[in-house]
Amino acid sequence: MSEPIRILFVCTGNTCRSAMAEAIGKRIAAERGLTHVEIGSAGTAAWDGAPASDGALLVGIECGIDLAPHAARALTREIVEQSDLILTMGAHHLERAEALGGRGKTYLLTEYASPPEERAGGGRAIADPFGGGLDAYRQAFEELDAEIRRVFDGISAGRGLQGR
Repeated sequence: MSEPIRILFVCTGNTCRSAMAEAIGKRIAAERGLTHVEIGSAGTAAWDGAPASDGALLVGIECGIDLAPHAARALTREIVEQSDLILTMGAHHLERAEALGGRGKTYLLTEYASPPEERAGGGRAIADPFGGGLDAYRQAFEELDAEIRRVFDGISAGRGLQGR
């Protein structure tokens, strides 16, 4: 049995984007039978134990994902060390993860999800829906779902973390 691939999603508070990304990633991995993938999330300014935001909870329910058990956790050097691949929502999250030892395995989610020939632009941030209406959360959820599916397309195709 091969070692699991440990993927970590990172945003600011770990109550919106990365919380949704973790749940989406777990769902996609289960749909595709990727039992060798472990998924988590953390925030660069998270309060340990904080629940998912109301908007994330509601949009999760609409999309068939239960975020009620989610508990935020702060990004630490130990979490970074335990992760094989760190996918961030914005450039400042990437910088923080790299500062904690994640250089070489940390990427903007949108950059990593792109084919190698399209990565020169470095990717773009996923907009933070915090404080916005449900439409902002829906848009973030849809964008996260699409980008994470692209990441898992590569993993499902057997590329794993090679060439990234």
